[in-house]
Amino acid sequence: MQSKSLLKNTCTEFRKKTNSLFNNPYRQVGLNWFKLKYYKHLPSGKLRKHRLFGKYIYFYSASELLHGFKEIFLDKIYYQNLPPEPYIIDCGANIGLSVIYMKQLYPGATILAFEPDEKNFELLERNISSFNYTKVILRQEAVWTENTELNFSGDASMSSKIEMTGSSPSKKVKAIRLKELLDRKIDFLKMDIEGAEFAVITDLGDKLLLIDNLFIEYHGSFARNNELTKLFDIISANGFSYYIKEATGVYNTPFARPENPGRPFDIQLNIFCFRGDQ
Repeated sequence: MQSKSLLKNTCTEFRKKTNSLFNNPYRQVGLNWFKLKYYKHLPSGKLRKHRLFGKYIYFYSASELLHGFKEIFLDKIYYQNLPPEPYIIDCGANIGLSVIYMKQLYPGATILAFEPDEKNFELLERNISSFNYTKVILRQEAVWTENTELNFSGDASMSSKIEMTGSSPSKKVKAIRLKELLDRKIDFLKMDIEGAEFAVITDLGDKLLLIDNLFIEYHGSFARNNELTKLFDIISANGFSYYIKEATGVYNTPFARPENPGRPFDIQLNIFCFRGDQ
């Protein structure tokens, strides 16, 4: 009886591994099973390249590349129905995966993309150049509530951010007031700016009426929960409906939280804002 059970478990595990070889969703971004395993164990820090849709994209962190592939190309969090030649603003473009995704969907799109991290911006320029896209404007600036310079902690990762506390090494970056750039209809505005989103959204005021679809990756703390409440009030007051998903599971047991979770934010949410029932 025990030998039959062992044989059954062995066959089940074999089927699972066999299925994973053939049912690999990462194939659509140029990763077979073996290369996917290789990338999962690849140390970060060295410039590498990956072939995507017949072109090369360059990256430093394989783990962040895989995260971006899953979120953007496999889970399709930015998928939406837009006009054939939409106007898109991408705040926090990182190395350009979101820009590439939207240009694959809408080749005629005009995209204005911001990325303040110096190394990320270098990769962003290189990746967009690799795809030979037109109508893509890249700006090495942080989006903010005024035209100024800000302290920025940048380490060529997805967590590069405006440094408010002085707790991390930082350097000065140019910041622009996003509100002053919103002078026409925007089909899609994506905002992933690592904690600065509440300040920027608040500053936009009635300029939010120019935006049809808005994505906010919200980064917050329990001490600033009132900001999240106000954020939803602002979104609703400007005619948006919204849908919320957890961007990162910070706490597996929220009622029994570790004292030092090792993360800069208590809350990370993906907030999808759209007009009416579309």
